[in-house]
Amino acid sequence: MKRSETEGKHRMSTANNNNVSDRQPLPPPTPERRFSEQAHAELEEIASHYPERKAACLPALWLAQREYGGHLTPAALQEVADNLGLSYVEVEGVATFYTMYNTRPRGRHHLEVCTCLSCAVNGAYDIVHKLEHELGVHLGGTTPDGEFTLSEAECLDFCGAATVMQVGDHYFTQLTTENIMGLIDELRGSENYTPAKLADSIVKILQPGSSLTGGGSYTPDSLEQPAGPML
Repeated sequence: MKRSETEGKHRMSTANNNNVSDRQPLPPPTPERRFSEQAHAELEEIASHYPERKAACLPALWLAQREYGGHLTPAALQEVADNLGLSYVEVEGVATFYTMYNTRPRGRHHLEVCTCLSCAVNGAYDIVHKLEHELGVHLGGTTPDGEFTLSEAECLDFCGAATVMQVGDHYFTQLTTENIMGLIDELRGSENYTPAKLADSIVKILQPGSSLTGGGSYTPDSLEQPAGPML
């Protein structure tokens, strides 16, 4: 093969490797165990409510996403498989089917801007373009400091407060190009609304007495709602 052809193929391969997609296969797992004693206890409690342990795969993946810091590494998938008596490929198939699971690292704050109809007509794409410009990333990208990942989301079901952005376990509403960067500055100093805390909040919902223990970004006191009409 001519040298130019070899170099061309090498450049194409390098480009492909630098453009990794969430839908591409994950690398083989390396042995690692991060489930704490509390995590094992939570998994046993969750699994006890299913006729078969393997049916607890979805909540177990949320638990793993919390324990592994906000995204599912191959080792995390293997640990779920080992705990539920499943094969690695079965767990990987579930994790890669649902976009709610992070099979690649995300920023400390994952900005998911709703761009469906109500939000779109209220300037959602103007907000997206503002964030792209100010953060220096495109949709799907993560800032060099690892602080923010920017994505667009399907309808977040809060159309009356458009434009809406989900960050971890919280919805931020009535966003505009004028107020979005103020919110970004607040998030930079916040330890809440992270992918790991989103996973924790979902795990806590599946535990008895979860309304008393809080979870995710919220304390028990912050979960108390005043009496009034439902929105």
